Amino acid sequence: MNLFYHPNSTETDTEIFFDKEESRHIGKVLRKQTGDELYTTNGKGYFFKVKLQLVTPKKCTASILTVEEQKPLPYRLHLAVAPTKLNDRYEWFLEKATEIGITEITPIICDHSERNVIKPERYERILQSAMKQSLKAYLPRLNEAVSYSEFIAQQKNFDGLACIAHCEETRKQSLKDVLKAKSNVLICIGPEGDFSPVEIEAALTNGFEPVSLGTSRLRTETAALVACHSVAFVNEV
Repeated sequence: MNLFYHPNSTETDTEIFFDKEESRHIGKVLRKQTGDELYTTNGKGYFFKVKLQLVTPKKCTASILTVEEQKPLPYRLHLAVAPTKLNDRYEWFLEKATEIGITEITPIICDHSERNVIKPERYERILQSAMKQSLKAYLPRLNEAVSYSEFIAQQKNFDGLACIAHCEETRKQSLKDVLKAKSNVLICIGPEGDFSPVEIEAALTNGFEPVSLGTSRLRTETAALVACHSVAFVNEV
């Protein structure tokens, strides 16, 4: 099944107008014709079954046949992850986290970060593609890149479990031991050089729980995926 993204659709609409990019994919790549049926999502929890009424390489329109609401995840997971030196590794994380299940992502710029600039437009396209490929109706929220200190200060009133995963040999609990099902979780993952001692202390001062993701030393993107899957696993029915 091919799933298309149409962010402006609402459950009360009766018709959909596809943009140029999606229209080209429908008409030229998939060679769909008038009368064919497709599925779309608005990324806000709804699937739409539609029938094509007009098909051209630049413009496609469709009538909405049915609307189905997908249940949201039983938890909210916010990962704050430092950009990796190699951008494709971060893009891989975005794709896989969307497939597994994540609510929100914030790139954080840390003391040891080797990349301070991201490409939000490209990241958004990767999230959209992963959402469609994995047949999900919710698009993860991608926040603007922010300094680590600013991000920590913004989380003072976070309603849930806030964690920082670091490699320092200090008191830490295993992530799996502190997670609870159906709850909000925020996890910070540092850059290749890990968080600095000052950054770790700032998190602890602001109520973050120091956690371990296992005995192996993990790359940034791997650690983020381990954290993502751990939360998803705890919430499996």
